[in-house]
Formats: sequence, C-alpha cells, structure tokens
Amino acid sequence: MKIEEARQRIESAMTQYGAQAGVAIDLVINEVRSDLGVATANELIDEFDLELQYNIAPLEPGFSSS
Repeated sequence: MKIEEARQRIESAMTQYGAQAGVAIDLVINEVRSDLGVATANELIDEFDLELQYNIAPLEPGFSSS
C-alpha cells in the first residue's frame, strides 16, 4: 500500500461512516503499519487526528503486536 492510497481510504471511510469509521480506519492503519512501518502509520494518525476522533493511538517505534 502507498501512503496516498491510505489517505484516500481513510478519507473515504470518514465520509462514508462518519463517527462509526473507527473500525475501517483501524484496518487501514494496521495495513500501513505492516507495509510502510510504524512511523508512517503514526504520521497518518496525527494528520487525521485519529486518536482524538476514533481512539486510534499511535504506536511507539519498535513496538511489535505479534
């Protein structure tokens, strides 16, 4: 996945689902973390203010959920 595609998918989910977009956005963020790394995912979380709006918190670099 490219960051431009991730931005588009996040914006689309926000438009389509509004306040209920958190689950769809979380899936995109997880895919970004896997494909592009934690730093890029955290950048998107900050850019779209996802922590405040959807309770999607940034991860610390080097953290692994596996």
